[in-house]
Amino acid sequence: MYQYRPISLTLFAVAAVLLLSSCDSTPPAAEVSFSKQIQPILTQHCLKCHDEKGAGTIASGLKLSGYEALLQGTKFGPVIKPGDSLSSTLIILVEGRANPSINMPHGNQPPLSDEQIRTLRQWIDQGARNN
Repeated sequence: MYQYRPISLTLFAVAAVLLLSSCDSTPPAAEVSFSKQIQPILTQHCLKCHDEKGAGTIASGLKLSGYEALLQGTKFGPVIKPGDSLSSTLIILVEGRANPSINMPHGNQPPLSDEQIRTLRQWIDQGARNN
């Protein structure tokens, strides 16, 4: 007569999880390029105010003229947390999750598209590399 063995059930469960997890057919996300995808978004939507002497740079200290400037952040701290788009201030601002008076782009500038925000999020989640 077969005796119940907890270890056999555990091994079966582990094997089933491994088998099912290997069946995920979602392709890995393509690597997002800072120079080809992120900088053009920043140039189009942000650089008007966040260049060397723009109003946004004067108010916050955030310059968006290049990778190093972006990662320097503001006089209040970083705006990018590589690997964590959900907590990155830049994403909070462009998604409109902050106080409406500081959402970006500011004023009457058109907002970023959902696709542009997804691209920014993906780049940050991939480590916010200078590529």
